[in-house]
Amino acid sequence: MFISVLDLFKIGIGPSSSHTMGPMVAAKDFRDRIQAFLINHPVPPFLHVRCTLRGSLAFTGKGHATDRAVTLGMHRYTPLALAKLDVNELFQKLWLQTTLQIDDSIVIHFNPAEDIIFDRGDPLPEHPNGMIFQLLDGTGKTLLTETYFSIGGGFINTLAEIGQLVAPIKMEVASSCGFPFDCANQMMKMSADSGLSIAAMKRSNELERMNDQALNEGLDALWEAMRTCLEKGLVAEGRLPGGLNIKRRAHALYLQLQSHPEKATLNDWLCAYAMAVNEENAAGHMVVTAPTNGAAGVIPAVIYYAVKHEGATQEQVRDFLLVAGAIGGLIKHNSSISGAEVGCQGEVGSASAMAAAGLCAIKGGTTAQIENAAEIALEHHLGMTCDPVGSLVQVPCIERNGFGAIKAYTAASLAIRGDGQHFMSLDNCIAAMKQTGLEMSIKFKETSLGGLAVSITEC
Repeated sequence: MFISVLDLFKIGIGPSSSHTMGPMVAAKDFRDRIQAFLINHPVPPFLHVRCTLRGSLAFTGKGHATDRAVTLGMHRYTPLALAKLDVNELFQKLWLQTTLQIDDSIVIHFNPAEDIIFDRGDPLPEHPNGMIFQLLDGTGKTLLTETYFSIGGGFINTLAEIGQLVAPIKMEVASSCGFPFDCANQMMKMSADSGLSIAAMKRSNELERMNDQALNEGLDALWEAMRTCLEKGLVAEGRLPGGLNIKRRAHALYLQLQSHPEKATLNDWLCAYAMAVNEENAAGHMVVTAPTNGAAGVIPAVIYYAVKHEGATQEQVRDFLLVAGAIGGLIKHNSSISGAEVGCQGEVGSASAMAAAGLCAIKGGTTAQIENAAEIALEHHLGMTCDPVGSLVQVPCIERNGFGAIKAYTAASLAIRGDGQHFMSLDNCIAAMKQTGLEMSIKFKETSLGGLAVSITEC
């Protein structure tokens, strides 16, 4: 199994990788397919595009800005291209447009307010994050259609692709890399047999596809985007959009910690850093999926603490990301990182496990200790629901990232003080997460139909 660290971590915009970035990529892909289709087919006098959102995308799409994402994608924007733009201003302009200009002679009717449909019926059987795009003529006849699934982390599959997958992600075959570990036990055996660390094996796999300079530049760009997002969140004030009137807190917390550093604890710093990232995500600003947007604050917070407070070097940051990427790839391959599929255990739980492994690695942990750190962090997120209040990635998501970072740091500390021997393996823990997710009620898998999302009492 191989998935590049530069694919697992993506630079884009908030508030959701599965509900914002994935649908945007799908919409752009369908727009491109329309263009290719019309080159080889007669063009009727009237053309119309419709997008139907199903499952979790329908239930929480409004709060997760899925309609905004589809609109932007239909106008050929990508998450990466939007990372440094004023998305709100651009979206307001595009929302009012009712046509898509394919070329000088072809106009397609597309009114986002009417043509993006939130279908709250049964989800599509293949995945809870489904969307159906259609190109129609003036009689309502479908000329071109494609079904997409947003499978977490900004990844998408078509209907044909998802049916061919053993795991919910496109991956390259084992023969495509020198250390093709499909599970943690294989990873540890390959490390023992080769004498290489997890970071070294992951780097070797990556270098079969790119040179060392390209890999380092890619890793450095990811960390730079994470750092920029975090530092912007530390100085931003005001209230978050969406209707809950949630006040940003990272800035005030950070000022307190700076004013009285002698009273600041590790937990305080980690919460300030993680919350800063996720407040930026909730505002729809630039963020790095790590491995999702909803969990985007955990890994940057732990790295930022290691750099600012413990003197971690640039090379250690690269190793951190490589190890985190290796663990994240195992989780994606053997379970899921989609909140709509397995709940928040797959988002913040996965991020915490990845961060714990990365931190343990740069602190000198052995391969066994790194695997143990990831298992500890993931184990203590098992069963965590995804029940965002108001369908927004704010409550409990922002604080939850702080706690995910704290658990990651604690897990790494526990593991590195042990000898790597432990009762529950990471592989078993990942399997438990998958089974727990399968048995979890749909109410608790990013639909806002249960849990905290329906527990607000006004008195």
